[in-house]
Order: sequence, then C-alpha cells, then structure tokens
Amino acid sequence: MASRQTRKRARQGSAIQVRYRMQIALFQPDIPQNTGTILRLCACLDVAAHIIEPAGFPVSDRHFRRAGMDYLDQVTIVRHDSWSKFLIWRNEAACRLVLFTTKASGSYLDYRYQAADILLFGRESAGVPDEVATAADARVVIPIRPGLRSLNVAMAAAMALGEALRQTGAGIQETKG
Repeated sequence: MASRQTRKRARQGSAIQVRYRMQIALFQPDIPQNTGTILRLCACLDVAAHIIEPAGFPVSDRHFRRAGMDYLDQVTIVRHDSWSKFLIWRNEAACRLVLFTTKASGSYLDYRYQAADILLFGRESAGVPDEVATAADARVVIPIRPGLRSLNVAMAAAMALGEALRQTGAGIQETKG
C-alpha cells in the first residue's frame, strides 16, 4: 500500500511508479460528480486512479469535491497531462489496458482479467476517440437492454471493478476479529 507521502506525490503528477493490483483510468472525464464517485470507489477498494487530461472541470469543482467527500485524501490519483503521456507511463508500467465501451462485442463478464490490468473508461459525453480504442489491449462491453444507450460511467466502473477484483481475488480482504 502506498504511503501518504507517495499518494501526495502521485496526486501532484510526478512520474512515480504506481504498482497496484488493479487500476482505473478515466479518459478526459467531463462530469465532476461521476469522477468524484469513481475516486471514492477507488479509495474504498484501495485501487489507484488515473485521470487523463484535459478534464471537463477543475479539480476544485464543488460537485467533484462533494461526490468524492473526504475520500479524496485516501485515494492515489495520478494525473496525466495528455493521452500520449499516459501511453508512455502505461508502456513503462507494462500493464494491459482494458477499454469499457458500448462499441465492443465481448461481454466484460467473459473477459479474463489479470491483477495488474488498467480498466479504462471514456468521456461520459463522447466515449473515446478511435486512436484510444485502438491502443487498448481489449475492448469489452457491459451488456444492457436493447434500445438503451449506456450506463452511468460511475455505475459501469463499479460493476467492472467488482468483476475484475472477483476474478483476480485481489479485493480487500475482510478481517474477522
């Protein structure tokens, strides 16, 4: 587990190596409440979060802070100035990139996750551009009822992370006392 000082350096965007079981990356998020909710999820499940900028809101946004509550101090957040800088980091970290998209055909439930995967979620308003989709090692979809567009990205992240942690056995272990 990262120390508080390591978390602080990561939030400031330094080039430290973050080694976690599973990680979530948000490509240019544009709704602060969803991002705050996902960061709270990451804090609770001890998963690092990456924000690939530009984001559609300042991190000081009150909706972002409210959704993240006091959990924002408990999560490792790594901010990447651009997609190209994220790709450089990802290649150095040698992690697989799994994109969750409505344009995939394979279900996220059939995919076999690995402990060091990065689960990537696109913009709420537009998903990801083709160059981002092409760079992913895998593209999966959360199947929903025909005729409906998509799930809320925070809900999708929770479902995806839950399944990935279940498969890899890398979740927080319950202690009995």
